[in-house]
Amino acid sequence: MSLRKAIESKKFIVTTEAGPPKGIDASKMLEEARPLAGRVDAVNVTDLQSAVMKLGSLVSCHLLKEIGIDPVFQITCRDRNRLALQSDILSAAALGIENILVLTGDHPLSGDHPQAKAVFDLDSVQLLEAVSGLKKGKDMTGNKLEGSPKLCVGAVVNPLADPLEPELIKMEKKVAAGAEFFQTQAVYDVRGFEEFMKKAKRFRVPIIAGIILLKSARMATYMNENIAGIHVPDELIKKIDHCDDKPKKSIEIAAGLIDKLKGPSDGVHIMPIGWERYLPQVLDAAGL
Repeated sequence: MSLRKAIESKKFIVTTEAGPPKGIDASKMLEEARPLAGRVDAVNVTDLQSAVMKLGSLVSCHLLKEIGIDPVFQITCRDRNRLALQSDILSAAALGIENILVLTGDHPLSGDHPQAKAVFDLDSVQLLEAVSGLKKGKDMTGNKLEGSPKLCVGAVVNPLADPLEPELIKMEKKVAAGAEFFQTQAVYDVRGFEEFMKKAKRFRVPIIAGIILLKSARMATYMNENIAGIHVPDELIKKIDHCDDKPKKSIEIAAGLIDKLKGPSDGVHIMPIGWERYLPQVLDAAGL
């Protein structure tokens, strides 16, 4: 099933991520993605995640589509001006890539080329508006396109931001600009997510809750201290810290969170962050 069909059928949506290699050998990415064909609705491909130079999201999406995966082309505002952003989106559509996820992007200072110049010609709302224009057959200056793309366009939201109101205001702007679904920052506080959903359901678009596989207590503590809107409860930190088999415990924690999120959310987006090889086990444990 494609992401578009999953959204239209109102089923519980399951998406995950693939990280392109730092080089041209994509065999590992493809090997880890093959077991997901038919089990997930779509696989996001990160766009130079954390501002680290890697193989591009566009070509990686094309490679995944060739093995039967419905890819989500993540595209950030960090590296391209409005010319390149629109061109890459048209290129994706010409290759049969039907899903786009629009993000601002991490600043280059956080990556492996801190001397790189950030572009940020558009912000995420402006890029969503640009994609909506392309879908209607016109570029940002109103020039007519020779064939327009048919795209399922998403955006991101931080459901546990504090304060939350600015996040809801921006979410409303993204919906008005054409966002058809949202994937969220990692959720470990299910009650907090439920409160967010009560306020966000008025936007009437699917909200897919994010889950990052916990690898260690150190990782959880780092996220708590450095990533806004993520709070890993002490209980989970102790569980992952006091176990001998961390992948097994991580799978168990993820499956438990997915079970709790089946009620309030419209789906889950599983972010393996290097543990893609364990995704089939996570799906099994969660009954997906």
